[in-house]
Amino acid sequence: MKSTGYKYTIAVVRILFAALGIAAIVAQLDRSIDNWHKTGLSVAFGITNFFSFFTIDSNVGAVVVLLIGAAFVFAKKADPRWYTVFRFIVVTYMTVTLVVYNLLLRGVELPQGTTVEWSNEVLHVIACAYILLDWFIAPGRVPLNWRSLRAVVIFPLVWVAYTMIRAPFTVHETLNHKPFYPYPFLDPSLANEGWFSVSFYVVLITGVVLGTGAGVIWVSRRWKGAAAA
Repeated sequence: MKSTGYKYTIAVVRILFAALGIAAIVAQLDRSIDNWHKTGLSVAFGITNFFSFFTIDSNVGAVVVLLIGAAFVFAKKADPRWYTVFRFIVVTYMTVTLVVYNLLLRGVELPQGTTVEWSNEVLHVIACAYILLDWFIAPGRVPLNWRSLRAVVIFPLVWVAYTMIRAPFTVHETLNHKPFYPYPFLDPSLANEGWFSVSFYVVLITGVVLGTGAGVIWVSRRWKGAAAA
């Protein structure tokens, strides 16, 4: 059983990392808005693009998970099952963000002056690493059944469909008059084999999501370090 002091420490750390995540998102959004004003890009269109990034969506989810988790600790309430499932989903997405960024996007040159470097590291590395660690060390987690794995693929599939359907309609809004894709590996005009390459990456990332989700569930069923009090 975790001591009360330990649980409160975890709750405070969760709040601190949630605050760091909020600061990173706001800092990058503020820089982006300033850049949109300078270049003449529609702010409304830019904000829609900003929240079309899987990384941003995952980090927003992480902030919500951490704050709710901290609230349950301070309220002296056990984590309900819905929260554990939600937490599992977000941990999976953040872990995938960590892996995909460092394997596929780490070497992609970022536009100078438009990216907040510390924010980029927080959103793609630091926040991802902490929420994964939190899954291991924080109290309150209950074992999940394998049926929960089905829930983890819903948002990524909807996100891919949204991205692909929306892209052709963004041609007249972008500054270069090309469809907007949040990541280069989703843009068939940049991929070596066009749509075949894009399809390959979608299938690959779906497999990574499922594999990562399975690992997260396995931890909940086998790892004893964070058993619920």
